[in-house]
Amino acid sequence: MEIVKVSELSRSVVAEVERAVVGKRDLLENIMASMLAGGHVLLEDFPGLGKTLIARSFASVLGLDFKRIQFTPDLLPGDITGGYVFNRTKNKFELRKGPVFTNILLADEINRASPKTQSALLEAMQEGQVTLEGESIPLPDPFIVLATQNPIEYEGTFPLPEAQLDRFMVKLTVGYPSADEEMEILKRRRQRKQDDLRLRAVTKPKQFTEMRAALEEVHVDADLEGYISTLVHATRTDRRVAVGASPRGSLAFLKMARAFAAISGRSFILPDDIKRFAAPVLSHRILLQPEHWMSQQVNGDVIRDVVSQTPVPVIR
Repeated sequence: MEIVKVSELSRSVVAEVERAVVGKRDLLENIMASMLAGGHVLLEDFPGLGKTLIARSFASVLGLDFKRIQFTPDLLPGDITGGYVFNRTKNKFELRKGPVFTNILLADEINRASPKTQSALLEAMQEGQVTLEGESIPLPDPFIVLATQNPIEYEGTFPLPEAQLDRFMVKLTVGYPSADEEMEILKRRRQRKQDDLRLRAVTKPKQFTEMRAALEEVHVDADLEGYISTLVHATRTDRRVAVGASPRGSLAFLKMARAFAAISGRSFILPDDIKRFAAPVLSHRILLQPEHWMSQQVNGDVIRDVVSQTPVPVIR
């Protein structure tokens, strides 16, 4: 598939999702880029801002299977992965697949489950497979996790371990709509006369796979690879940071920049494509020194300083 076709389909997908989600085009383009890049998305924001609606809408418009898991403290790993159940009629054990066997999995309020349960997603998110009774079972392709968490409720929650956070390609926030956007939401609901909104499927699973494969043809200049490496390395040397971004963060920069370039209709990436994803790629991969744990602004300050102090290469 040519890059022009990828751009055309991507814009059609975002436009269709915008029928359900008002005024969040930048966010939707970032999620679309992450899905094309083969990454998982962590949505962190307040309740009622449409995180679940966004996940369900993308699944419908992309023509992919969708399942949702409500994470709770009593959720067990087997509730996610499934397991072998004895069939008395056939006198043998049969595999009963869990909700993880889907294309788009919504892990709702993921931080409400115990670390043991959260770990059930680690292999699935990285290797695209689940191991049950010593047997590795591949997950459907594509497999994308869209996880949500509430940043203001900490009672009864378990912070995501660093190993799991690092498996999310980007961490995004939705944000409140403006007054005009909220009026548009009310207007559409009044005109629709029902809560549900049916969205048409713009792509099919095979088309989406071809769109992903086309990203490999997006050119990346060697100087821009050096720019990515320098940005990530700077997070490891900042005195405010205890643990900087991993090489997985560098790969996330590369994949996201390629995907956004394709959505924009370009067969090459620009420095701005990289800078656009500095906060989404780095914010959850930086562990601050203990004295800065209580300040929520330091994380953003580190990222801004890293971007502003890193020389931008000039690309012909």
